[in-house]
Amino acid sequence: MEFIYQFVWIVPFLPFVASISIGLNLFFFPKSTKSLRHIWAILSILLLSITMIFSFNILWQQISDNTIYRYLWSWIFDKQIGLKIGFLIDPLTSIMLVLITTVGLLVMIYSDSYMSHDQGYVRFFAYSSLFTASMLGLVLSPNPIQIYIFWELVGMCSYSLIGFWSTRPSAANACQKAFITNRIGDFGLLLGISGFYRMTGSFEFETLFKRFNELLVNHEINFYFANLCAFLLFLGPIAKSAQFPLHVWLPDAMEGPTPVSALIHAATMVAAGISLIARLFPLFQALPSIMNLISWIGAITALLGATIALAQKDLKKGLAYSTMSQLGYMMLALGIGSYQAGLFHSITHAYSKALLFLGSGSVIYSMESIVGYSPNKCQNMAFMGGLRKYMPITGITFLIGTFSLCGIPPFARFWSKDEIITDSWLYFSSLGWISWITAGLTAFYMFRIYFLTFEGHLRANSNKVFFIYPVSIWGDLKSNNSKLEFISKEKNFILEKYDNFFDIKENKNKNLSFFADVKNFVFPKESDNKMLFSLLVLTLPTLFIGFLGAPFPQGQFGSDLSSQWLYPMFKNSNEIIAGNWLEFGLNAINSLSIVFIGIFIAFILYGPVSFFPQNLEKKFELSLEKNLNPFFSFIYNWSYFRGYIDGYYEIIFVKGIRLLAQSISVFDEWIIDGIVNGFGILTSFGGEGTKYLEGGRISSYLFGLIFSMISLLLFLISFGAMS
Repeated sequence: MEFIYQFVWIVPFLPFVASISIGLNLFFFPKSTKSLRHIWAILSILLLSITMIFSFNILWQQISDNTIYRYLWSWIFDKQIGLKIGFLIDPLTSIMLVLITTVGLLVMIYSDSYMSHDQGYVRFFAYSSLFTASMLGLVLSPNPIQIYIFWELVGMCSYSLIGFWSTRPSAANACQKAFITNRIGDFGLLLGISGFYRMTGSFEFETLFKRFNELLVNHEINFYFANLCAFLLFLGPIAKSAQFPLHVWLPDAMEGPTPVSALIHAATMVAAGISLIARLFPLFQALPSIMNLISWIGAITALLGATIALAQKDLKKGLAYSTMSQLGYMMLALGIGSYQAGLFHSITHAYSKALLFLGSGSVIYSMESIVGYSPNKCQNMAFMGGLRKYMPITGITFLIGTFSLCGIPPFARFWSKDEIITDSWLYFSSLGWISWITAGLTAFYMFRIYFLTFEGHLRANSNKVFFIYPVSIWGDLKSNNSKLEFISKEKNFILEKYDNFFDIKENKNKNLSFFADVKNFVFPKESDNKMLFSLLVLTLPTLFIGFLGAPFPQGQFGSDLSSQWLYPMFKNSNEIIAGNWLEFGLNAINSLSIVFIGIFIAFILYGPVSFFPQNLEKKFELSLEKNLNPFFSFIYNWSYFRGYIDGYYEIIFVKGIRLLAQSISVFDEWIIDGIVNGFGILTSFGGEGTKYLEGGRISSYLFGLIFSMISLLLFLISFGAMS
């Protein structure tokens, strides 16, 4: 046993200590805690840094000997049930530990600046530390019960972070939506865990997999019940990793601070579902129908997320739907049995998406000084444009993240995405088509986001907002002493003002220039060094980590790492044969072709030089004109209204449940209560009527008694005669 393994408990414990320390001090000494706010941020960052160092040591030990280590102690033990808790260290655990700690640390450093002016600054670090500790505990768990405990802690922390600005109704609604949606998956997960315990009598992973396979081979188990339990287990990852149809919470989670978005969408909450599927992969693999379900759910999610991201105006929501699409890719890979590609894609995506979200946070942070603090404006790409000139480092790092997310070589996600597309074609052609088309859509919407945000010219200032179509403005904005001048390069277009907007109108006579006081314009500026540090550090894995999946010859470092670390533990890593560059290149041509087509279309419509007439592009963007092409109108409306899924959920579940509740209330009030109240009223009237028969005279009572007895006797005689 390696010495470092004896102290593995430190990994989740240190962030937990940071969270508890901040929470207790906020509760007992709120004023002094808030006055020393930066000390608590430094404490959180320091303890997570130590955790990261331990995680890297564990990773190095696993690379050196590749041994599985378990440390368990009894928690509940009697004749009926035995449950142990502890830690499990294997290749999957060590990878996830490094992923969570590195991304989490960079997000915390970034948050120290991003949240510095927020009143909940200290509370934010308490939540973030607890979130990180919960995720670390989840990946270290040696059995499903312990996973479920930390699974719920992750959900609770996400609820707190999404609703961090709870005074905003949109944030309060978003955290409730995330909580309720995830409860559906969590309830299914708990039922699935219970079902497999009933079948196998064990909660330990190794014993669970072994007994389940024996039961299947010997036909000692109900096959339909086993599939049902596996599906219930899968419900947990469907909700947590935002798979269709439980994906609706993810874009609304953008109501939280941007560092929260980076945490949730990169290496923590959404990665929990992928991690659980990878952990239980031997169990799912024994059930082909469930594997098919996983692959198709992943494919539908990937395509749905990509189509919805096409026309989003909100910068963060566009990236959120991108995350949903990429999680679908991972689920698709796991469903077709491509464990290595799916897990590798989760690693490359984590760093790329963390870079993009933190880059978007840098943009939003800068835009707040121009349009004021309003999510509808500072996150709306309609008010951005040309930011690369003012924020060059943010623009370059965002472009690197865009290249990676689109799968352009040699950036990280090219190596993992290309492998998923190739394996999808080999498994089933329909899945191959879906993954291939999704790659093209990804390239289009990501470069659309980049062009709208960083290219062209700034479309917002502190006092007035001007929106010019197309995004590739036919002109230049220049400052000359106290004047700001827009010079049109096309003689047939001028700048015309209406309300708070400006638009280019056709002018056949002459070319005009627009002048305004320069003091009325406030230009964005680059973020501070702490935020830029996180962005620059994240570019390194975004650029280089993908080479771990390159098809190096067998025996070299990259091939050994990918084969030993990104393959199921129950398989022998020597079974994997390294690919060759020729085959890899031929497969890459297939995926790169659709990627460059998507980039080319985005460049035509939104790039620095637009080849389409201005009015057509304006109509395509707004999709408000009646004479717009019906196909483009359908695509735009589908994307803008989120595939209409939220609307259907509103009608079916929200309004439907309210109608059902009202119906039950009416039934309870008029039927159930009516029956009870009816008996009460009947008894009351019976008593009221009976009291008038009581005159107090014995002769009257005797007459009634004799009359009743004679009537009863006559009735019995007549009844006997008839029978």
